Amino acid sequence: MLKPGNPMGKVMMATLIFEAITIGLSVPVMIMVSDVPAGLASAAGAGAALLAMVAAGNMRKPRVGYPLGWLTQVAALALSFLTIGMLIMGVMFAMLWVVCFVLGKRLEAQRGMT
Repeated sequence: MLKPGNPMGKVMMATLIFEAITIGLSVPVMIMVSDVPAGLASAAGAGAALLAMVAAGNMRKPRVGYPLGWLTQVAALALSFLTIGMLIMGVMFAMLWVVCFVLGKRLEAQRGMT
């Protein structure tokens, strides 16, 4: 997890918010394109989107927000079992999450925050 004053924490929070929106928009795709039953698509999409929003809301509490953020990345990738389009989106968001985390760690090392 990153230190509370790290500016990359805000970027990671924004990533989670956009990820929640993307996950929510994937529900109609799961239903109409991938023929996933509406109940399953809604439950999986709502659960993953809710997880992303809870993670984003807790990013100021590093012991809670960061593990939930990592779990959100796993959940987004798991949605690819329901629709292949989420594989592309899940990989993109996971890569963005990892890059922000690595850059945040580099900022901490550069500023002597460790």
